[in-house]
Amino acid sequence: MYSEWASLSAQITANSCGAQCFSVLNKFPASAGREVVVSVVKQLGTNLGITQNAEPSHLVKDEEVKWCMDVICFGLSLPLQEHETIKDCVNVYCEWLTALHPQPRISVPKPICEDANLYARQIINHFHNLFVPRQGESADTIKRQAVLCHRVLRTLQQTAQISQLMDRQTWDTLLLFLLAINEILLAPPTVKDDVGDQLCERVLSVLFEVWLLACVRSFPSPSMWKTLQESCAMWRHRVALVDQWNRVNLALTARLLEFSYGPAFPQLKNADEDGQLIPIGMSNDCVAQTWYRFLRMIGNPTALCSPHIISKSSHFVQWALTHEKGAETHQHPCLQQLPQIFLNAMKGISSQVDAFLGLSKTSLIALTGGGARNAITSSSGNTTAGSTGPGSGSGEGSATAPAPTTPTSTSGPPSASSSINSLPLTSMGAGVELAVARPKCNSILHVFHEWLFEAAHIGGDTWRQNRKKQACEASKRPSSMIMEHRKGSISLSQPNSLNDPQSLPPTLTIDKYESGRAEAIGTLCKIFCAKKTGEEILPVYLARFYMALQQCLKITESRECDETLASILLHSSDLFRLDLDGINVLLPGFIAALEIVLPDKDLKLKTQSMVFNRTELRRSAINILLSIMVLPLHYQTLPIRDLTCETSEKMFTFIQLKSRLMNILMNALQVETDAQNTHMLLGGLLLCVQDAVTFEETELGGGNANLSHNSSGVQHHDANLLSSACSERSASLVSAGTASLGGQTTATMGAGSGSIRDTASAHDYPSLTISDDMSFEFGQELEGVTTYDNAHALFVRATYLVCHRLISSWKTDLNVSLAALELLSGLARLHIRETDALECKRAVKWICDYICYQCSRPPPAHSKDLHSTIVAAFQCTAAWLMQHPYLLQDKDCLQTVLEVVELGISGTKSQSKGTDIPKFKDEKELKPASMRVRDAAENLLTIILEQVGYFPSECGPESISSLLDELALMKHCNSMVPAAAASSEQAIAKFKYFVTENSTILALLEEPLGNDQDPQPTVTLLIRGPFGRHAWTMQLRHLPRSKSGIKYHAVNPGRPIPMNDVMQRLDSEQKNFPDGVDKVQPCVADYSIPTIEQMREQYGTAGIRELESMLENQSIHEKLAWAEADTSADSLSHAQECVPPAVCHEFHAARLFLSHFGFLGFETRNPQNPAEALGNPPQRPLIVLDTKSTAFAADLDRLDKLSARTHDSVYVFYVKSGQTSAQQIIANMAEEQAASHDPHFASMLQTLGWPVQVSEHSGWTGFAHNSWSLKGTPEEQLKSTANELNYNGSQRVLYWADVSSEIAFVVPTTWNLRYNSDTSDSGSISSTDQIGSSNVWARGEVDSATGLAKSKSRNLSLELDTNRRDVKEPVPPTRRKGNVTKPTLLAQAPAKIFLVWLESYEDYLNFPLEDLLAYTRTGEELHTQQLPRASDCHVIFVHSLLSGLLRVKLQGPPGRMSFATPLVDGMVLSRRVVGNLVRQTALNISRRRRLDNDNYQPPHVRRRLKVQDIVQKYKMDLSEAELLAHLFQRAI
Repeated sequence: MYSEWASLSAQITANSCGAQCFSVLNKFPASAGREVVVSVVKQLGTNLGITQNAEPSHLVKDEEVKWCMDVICFGLSLPLQEHETIKDCVNVYCEWLTALHPQPRISVPKPICEDANLYARQIINHFHNLFVPRQGESADTIKRQAVLCHRVLRTLQQTAQISQLMDRQTWDTLLLFLLAINEILLAPPTVKDDVGDQLCERVLSVLFEVWLLACVRSFPSPSMWKTLQESCAMWRHRVALVDQWNRVNLALTARLLEFSYGPAFPQLKNADEDGQLIPIGMSNDCVAQTWYRFLRMIGNPTALCSPHIISKSSHFVQWALTHEKGAETHQHPCLQQLPQIFLNAMKGISSQVDAFLGLSKTSLIALTGGGARNAITSSSGNTTAGSTGPGSGSGEGSATAPAPTTPTSTSGPPSASSSINSLPLTSMGAGVELAVARPKCNSILHVFHEWLFEAAHIGGDTWRQNRKKQACEASKRPSSMIMEHRKGSISLSQPNSLNDPQSLPPTLTIDKYESGRAEAIGTLCKIFCAKKTGEEILPVYLARFYMALQQCLKITESRECDETLASILLHSSDLFRLDLDGINVLLPGFIAALEIVLPDKDLKLKTQSMVFNRTELRRSAINILLSIMVLPLHYQTLPIRDLTCETSEKMFTFIQLKSRLMNILMNALQVETDAQNTHMLLGGLLLCVQDAVTFEETELGGGNANLSHNSSGVQHHDANLLSSACSERSASLVSAGTASLGGQTTATMGAGSGSIRDTASAHDYPSLTISDDMSFEFGQELEGVTTYDNAHALFVRATYLVCHRLISSWKTDLNVSLAALELLSGLARLHIRETDALECKRAVKWICDYICYQCSRPPPAHSKDLHSTIVAAFQCTAAWLMQHPYLLQDKDCLQTVLEVVELGISGTKSQSKGTDIPKFKDEKELKPASMRVRDAAENLLTIILEQVGYFPSECGPESISSLLDELALMKHCNSMVPAAAASSEQAIAKFKYFVTENSTILALLEEPLGNDQDPQPTVTLLIRGPFGRHAWTMQLRHLPRSKSGIKYHAVNPGRPIPMNDVMQRLDSEQKNFPDGVDKVQPCVADYSIPTIEQMREQYGTAGIRELESMLENQSIHEKLAWAEADTSADSLSHAQECVPPAVCHEFHAARLFLSHFGFLGFETRNPQNPAEALGNPPQRPLIVLDTKSTAFAADLDRLDKLSARTHDSVYVFYVKSGQTSAQQIIANMAEEQAASHDPHFASMLQTLGWPVQVSEHSGWTGFAHNSWSLKGTPEEQLKSTANELNYNGSQRVLYWADVSSEIAFVVPTTWNLRYNSDTSDSGSISSTDQIGSSNVWARGEVDSATGLAKSKSRNLSLELDTNRRDVKEPVPPTRRKGNVTKPTLLAQAPAKIFLVWLESYEDYLNFPLEDLLAYTRTGEELHTQQLPRASDCHVIFVHSLLSGLLRVKLQGPPGRMSFATPLVDGMVLSRRVVGNLVRQTALNISRRRRLDNDNYQPPHVRRRLKVQDIVQKYKMDLSEAELLAHLFQRAI
């Protein structure tokens, strides 16, 4: 930079050598000169005002002043024993220098005040004598000399700062003086505690600070800069030089960033005193010039790795020549500091790179701070090198490293609190955010590439080859002694063969510089990881970077982790997800590095002085692993070329690396102890299994399915499952078979619900997986996909490993338990053809054991978090049973699951052991762990009884309830006139409504439906319970249907012909008494009955006469009847065949049904039992509802609108490069913009869910007003839009559902904003009841006195009354019945989940989340009284890489449970699985949010509370008799 300019080194040498010749007293003997100095200086010192009042100087002429200055000049060179005299000399000169100040002291002579610059230059030159080291002085006198030197330096610095009189010549003199004293103090080899050692840092800081002042006041000439550069090269063996260089560089960099990138750029925070380094008034151009010149001041820092170069000065040669043992120059002990100096220089460069990238960390303060300069920490905050040799502990180069922050838990499971706290969810991904406005990578590399690339190669193979080459060239020329141009000193130009490592002391071997090399390669990784989307990096930089990485990633035979390897892994998290050209050539090297760091519990370190956070190292390694997991199946047989080896012997293909990656992942998961790292690994594991399953379904067509039958045998051998024995050798073993290339099969639903749409015969749904065309080459060369790591084997290994660790070491950690259960749920949904039933049974058994263990923990451990894990485990069990219904055919599995359900509902099992006597329900006291646990167990029980093996029903997955209601049934009823079937009130009037168990509404219709011609007692039921609405039709039959249809109508039944002979009837007199009655002697009792005559006498004849008349008339009637019968056709003489009676069409079917099913079995009271006293009426099995109220139909409709499943919405946005406003993003979904989208975006949408027509859809649509309603055939079919991506909810939406959850994917357009504004203005749902019942997040208790909602958590254990143990009936747990007619304040707003496709990855920083919330309203916001906030939203960013893979970025609210699996921040996905994993992640985010909310009510609980609310409003208090009478009444 200054090659054409002359150096001023000769002038410095002349000043240094001639300083002592200035004084005339040098002509006299030393004793005489001393006496003169003592007497003169003592007199001058008395006038300064130090011991007495200052007086004006008596020196009034130039000659007088010059004579005194001659004396003082000699006095400054006196031996240090004359300390007081030297001190007086210093005091005089320091006072006289105030002549340059705005207000000179009174004691300054007049001639000096008149020509201050001239005399100041002489004084500055005379000061040189003070700084000359004296030989053989004691430590005490050296300290005194140092004190005086400090005084002079302070005076000169102060003068330079405040003087307005200094001219350019004086500035040059001052700078040259500072260079000279630094030269004389610092150029010689370091000797501990000499004056140079004590003043080293001070003289350098003054030099640099005054130099910066000169840049403002009098910018130094190029010759001056060249001299500074040459001088610094002579001081590089001093630690303080690099420290001060770093300090100034960072201060200048901070100013440079301010004006180059504006105030929005992250500020570089330096220590407070360093902030004052840059003088006020330095212009921007001056800062830039000064910054670059200072940066180049010490030359190439890699020279510090060559002791021969550093020790080439004459001072070292002089030491070597005078050494008693004839040592070499590079063997001086002070050079043992070179590795530490090199490390500090690299850290300084790294800090500047961090500053340009926007990584302004507080660790930079520690790097530059004055008080902490001896304790230099890493600029990256991750790796800090300790002492590198014996010499590093002495002097100023000692580095004290911070204590290692290793994982606290290495043996045994971590405690719950520490494990959860170890999950800082600021970001699950790779480190700190870079500045948006950061410079391009090329720009940073233009400045630093030369030093960083050279430093990264130090000690590597390339470096050694270059050294050998240089040594060969140097050996061809003889040794010679040359005169060094500078100083005129002698130095030996030795051939580089002497650079042989054998000639170096053991503390200076090249491996001691590894810390600096690690810092350099780490800095390079940071630079390349800062690449933006679409940014080009020069190929030469990429090539040099890849070469450096390959050299640094070479693994030694001892397989130890060195600092270089750790630094690469710590700073390369993003390397494989940035579209770097050719980056995949490094894949084998990185995999080898990951095999060292991740699989082993105890990392093998090369040196124990390495201090870094092992958890952070593992996290960075996991990030790299997550970014390369999908590469083998993506690139398949594409070869990976070796950078250095041109032959193809060592060439890998991508597919060969798959087994190694799988083993790294499995073994890492087995030994990981950190919660966040485990979370990331679990996400990666599901990605791998999902990708393998989908790959085999779509790409291979299941061709290798039949080869893995024996792979299930590996499950019994733990070592086989979890070992990493599957190395390169196993990758080249038996191929998994040639793929079926002919027919390409498409998988249904990937791993979501493989069998759902197959069984729904009435629906035709597209596949939800993407299949790319498969090359023929891949089919022929499918290597590595062995039976060991195909989809089924991975499924077995993953299931076994996760279940084992869940029950052994993860059960106390909330987040890890949730992530493991989410992974197991994901594995359950995988559609693997050869799924092993035994493996699935074992997984369910492990999960049930996990629930039992959690429930059995002691009461202090029962917390909200514990119950959350139990609820999640019940949900996971439901997922396994739904996807594998055959498990319930296994007796052991069924018993295990039902025992766990019983444990969840009641708190205990009926049989703790198999030999125990079962305890019946009515003997047990219900004491579940919490109401949340009981609700989850009830839900699982209902799924087992109603849904396993039957989902989806004929209604399709969009509804688990019947699609029939009263209105639909009445349309098919015979008695209903179609025209009159318009209103639901009329249809409801035909039904009778009863409530049983206070949770189920029975609607009974006694009329047969029109499709039934068989007159039987028929009842049609609509059962509305907590888990949905179901329709049943029942008939009372005395014969099975197979026989009851046969009717016998023969004319002649084949009976004998009757005899028509009429018997003669004998007339006989009727006797009332026996014949001998008259002979019996009457007694008194006989006379108690009066005779007719006595009655006539007593009562008269009228009554008797009337009685006789009645008897006579009756006799006549009987005779006539007999006569008529004899002559009629029905008489025996005219008998006809019997005819069956007419069929009865009038039944009381409702009464029959209720009676037969036991609902009319009224209980009898036991007066002796206090529990059944009159004050406690027995629980009626049946409650009658009054349906005459006009609001009853509306309440039933609201109940039907409460889904029995959870519902969520995901909003999908497409962001083109550079877009930052909501209007631009929404406009991307317009029809005219559809053609410009990334085609993979449309493919991803198709994999998220099934396209459904909102007008025909009966599930969740993303909008509250039209969800869960019975859709008939629309009268006018809306014409479908031409835009295939129009899923905004107006006509179409993407929908997916399983047995417990629904999710809608909405792609908002401008229509959504209009719709939302319309609904919010009109208040479409104004009913207070609807407000409360729709509030799915609230569960509160309303105080009747104040009306305030008191939210209480449902996770506390139940306190039951212990005095009712003798009651036969099970004691129901106390559930708070929140009054659902009153709105309650939300403890937490519903989660908003966004899926954002980014064309440019950096646009996620400017995503207008707040503005887009207006497009994402569902209509439920009206009921929640709390609008969603941007800070509560979860965003899944997806960025398409040039390779066709997708990069994921997660953003969400901070919290312990915010981030769910399987997606992990920074993960790289295949397009095959993106829709499935996004959907699972969205569902898991919502589930976690519900688990974390104390006030959340499960859907079936909300429905039950709504039923109870209907009961309270419409129940009829009927007695038993009134109830029976009600049953006999006909419906209207």
